[in-house]
Amino acid sequence: MARTRSFDTDAVLRRAMEAFWTHGYGNTSPAQLVEATGLGKSSLYNAFGSKRGLFDQALTRYMQAAVEISDTTLFGPGTTRECVGRFFRRLVDDDLARPHPRGCLMVNTIAEFETKDASMARALRAVQERSIAALARRIEQGRREGDVRADIDAHAVAELLFTILNGLRVATKTQDAATVHRVIDTALTLL
Repeated sequence: MARTRSFDTDAVLRRAMEAFWTHGYGNTSPAQLVEATGLGKSSLYNAFGSKRGLFDQALTRYMQAAVEISDTTLFGPGTTRECVGRFFRRLVDDDLARPHPRGCLMVNTIAEFETKDASMARALRAVQERSIAALARRIEQGRREGDVRADIDAHAVAELLFTILNGLRVATKTQDAATVHRVIDTALTLL
């Protein structure tokens, strides 16, 4: 008879995500995961199969949270410029508020895995494409509402803004808030 799980899976994934986000996949040891989650090593492996299985689920949780943030922030009240600015500032300000900024888990994972893992690359690319599509939809909405120039290629500008955002998430590790906010203000002039 299988044992019933006696832990909150979502809480364990959140704590594991925090450990991976802080240390990276390769530098997060099983002992750190045990400490972070409060579960024994055998419980972790029984529940998630492997360190990679735990990481994949933690990364999925991170990406779901990122989608929720982008959807609620980009499609909230205000002009396109205001919504995109609010979205960018929310992400970078969260990074900057930490004593040791970590940047974006997705960007960090791309840098760590590079092209070594085809399935990881596909998953990350799908999230990137979804983020770009959300930005493009918001820009198209702005074009329809008249707060974005009619001649803008929404997809191309969304790709550029997404790339700038990824760079900003890295920059939060070494730059101060004034510098990062100045880059956001400059990026918003694209709209």
